[in-house]
Amino acid sequence: MLRSPFFFIIIILSFISCKEKITVSAKPDNSKKEPKLIQEKAINELQKSNYNSAFYYFNKSKVTFESLKDSSNIVFNLLQMATIQQINGDYYGSKETLTEALPYIKKDDDYIAAINNQFGIADKELSLYNDALSYYNLALKDAKDEASKQSPLNNIAVIYIKQEQYDKAIEILESILNTKALDEFVKSKARVIDNLGFAYFKKGLNEKGLQYMNESLELRIKADDFYGSLESYFHLTEFFSKTDIKKSNDYAKKAYEIATKLNSVDERLRALSFLISGNSGSAYAQKYISINDSIIKVRNNFKNKFAKIKYDSKKEKDENQKLRLEKVENEFALQKAENQKILFLSGFIILCIVLFFVKKNHQSKTRAVKIKTAYDTETRIAKDIHDELANDVFNTITFTQTQALEIANVKETLIQKLDHIYARVRGISRENNDIDTAANFASNLKDMLSTYNTNNTNVIINSIEKINWDIIDDIKKVTVHRVLQELMVNMKKHSQASLVVVKFDNTGKSISIDYTDNGKGCKKEQIVKNGLQNMENRIMAIKGTLIFDTEPNKGFKVKITLPK
Repeated sequence: MLRSPFFFIIIILSFISCKEKITVSAKPDNSKKEPKLIQEKAINELQKSNYNSAFYYFNKSKVTFESLKDSSNIVFNLLQMATIQQINGDYYGSKETLTEALPYIKKDDDYIAAINNQFGIADKELSLYNDALSYYNLALKDAKDEASKQSPLNNIAVIYIKQEQYDKAIEILESILNTKALDEFVKSKARVIDNLGFAYFKKGLNEKGLQYMNESLELRIKADDFYGSLESYFHLTEFFSKTDIKKSNDYAKKAYEIATKLNSVDERLRALSFLISGNSGSAYAQKYISINDSIIKVRNNFKNKFAKIKYDSKKEKDENQKLRLEKVENEFALQKAENQKILFLSGFIILCIVLFFVKKNHQSKTRAVKIKTAYDTETRIAKDIHDELANDVFNTITFTQTQALEIANVKETLIQKLDHIYARVRGISRENNDIDTAANFASNLKDMLSTYNTNNTNVIINSIEKINWDIIDDIKKVTVHRVLQELMVNMKKHSQASLVVVKFDNTGKSISIDYTDNGKGCKKEQIVKNGLQNMENRIMAIKGTLIFDTEPNKGFKVKITLPK
């Protein structure tokens, strides 16, 4: 529950310790010497809590490793950058940084669990508890050994406590203690015991809860776990808040003293909030207001600086590329100028002719595109009915004619066949029903994309909240919904992808949507055969653009741009 830097670093290291051992024992590569030195400098700065410098050097190291195509170190740097953003309260920024790491991840990569765990932390701090649970479960699935599973399990239990599902939390926390996996890790074990005691207290079993919380506090004091003891003091403060105000305030004061020594601002605010509620004095309230005002300014400053570091890095990279090209461009400048005069004159004449015909044929072409889109949609529905339903219906009819339906297991088989047909009809209906373009459009769009999230496929939806859908007209909303739906159906039928990322962005007067999956891809000439041409027709009808990027075994990417 704490957001101290060491808390986040321990989580990351617990997931990637095996990978780090392999890296250390590997033969040194001279080409990686410079970015490795920059990376080590960044780690030193992070340990000193110099977050601006650490973020700058991790980003610089990442850019250098990009030129070497070193995926492992690129992901490591991005993980640290996301960690720094979370320490400083920039949770949306951290999710963007984590998303940036996803294209470099392979299916069995040791970093997958760490990335999903950090996605979960960000969503938990944003109070998106269901999303956090999804990420923690993915981290749990990808954890490499029993010990590394305990952190996401504990995090899942914490979410259940926040959702007042105390029995579920208690079941998980007791199972962690029963495995004995944390017996050698005193601080982690104390954290689980403390959460278990807090869950029992919230359930109403006060005596049992207090016993566990006191046991945890003793372990933490013996282990000099100052950050952990903070959480124990907070839980005990809340425990006594309604029965013994003096004890509650004493624990809150201890928490405040430790948080002050550790320079942990969030925990100081939390302690002060307890003291304010348990005290009528204005001193604590004044301190709270002062610290809260300061942290808001500091965190906003950090967010701006992190964004500027990324921007400056990209700008520097672009400028270096520009300088390399300038020499070549200057050599051809004179001849280019002459050619441009000829091209300008020719182009002007051609443009006049083209504009004449475009103006003349615009209405008929637009109508033709719309007719073709409707025709393609009807054809696709007919094909779905033929491919997915006709054979099943025929086989079911044959089954009823050839089997003794009064037999129980035969009747059960018939019911299963009918349920299967019903599910397919619902699927086709869902893919072609009316779209709600009112206030719930974004939520419904996210829900539609999330339905394709399975045990085998992880669908990540990023920055959908950046788009102001209220200013987008209904036709464009319907088009976006249908095109993304067709992409997801195509992915499910053809790509065998384990990871799908759909990212939304505002770019001035237009909206861009980037779809990426790590499936098997296809040859570009097969796009029409896969039915994807219908998407292009839809986007063209609203004056947008759609660009496919795919090769066999290299995934599938689509960039959609449309005017607001």
